[in-house]
Amino acid sequence: MEAMALYTFRATEGDELSFNKGDLLKITNMEDDPNWYTAELHNRKGFVPKNYINLRPHAWFAGRISRGVAESRLRHRECGAFLVRESESAPGEFSMSVSYGDHVQHFKVLQDRCCQYYVWDELFPSLNELVEFYHSNSIAKERTVFLRDPEHFARRPHHAHALFDFAPHHPSQLRFLRGDVIELMDCSDSLRWRGRCHGHVGYFPPEYVQPIYHCQ
Repeated sequence: MEAMALYTFRATEGDELSFNKGDLLKITNMEDDPNWYTAELHNRKGFVPKNYINLRPHAWFAGRISRGVAESRLRHRECGAFLVRESESAPGEFSMSVSYGDHVQHFKVLQDRCCQYYVWDELFPSLNELVEFYHSNSIAKERTVFLRDPEHFARRPHHAHALFDFAPHHPSQLRFLRGDVIELMDCSDSLRWRGRCHGHVGYFPPEYVQPIYHCQ
């Protein structure tokens, strides 16, 4: 995460980080002290007072959550839905969790000796620039997966797998069997969706199906 310096700060202790008003800091830890954050600037690291800076949060930054929590948030989301989280095992380091549609893949965000971030070969001075790069370049090697911003996550799927048999109780409802693929026509109502299966169109409860998201 990045933060803009609101005021100039001069370190008085060896583990503090000096900065000038207007500097853009890389915040690497916000959990250990309620009044101080750990930050980087010009390849230097140290503590900075949080009331001297203005955080520039992103919806994709999840903070210190576990791998399991990340998977639960991204499971079955659209391919490319992602979040960046602080490493559980190495404070100050980060991991990126990305939905592949059918599963969640995790990438370790590494840093070189100059504190540049990378996942593969490309180097970036900040997490923001790394994320921006993979919006238009595939984060995956074995298939094409572009990162998608949170506002894209709600895009509706076009098909769904039936998880259970559904026997209609009304002529307007759609009959299907477990394993059928249903073409989704209207998902705007949270209580009933409309779809097509085996040439028939009708309504059904959304909890009976699992949306299908595809990577290219």
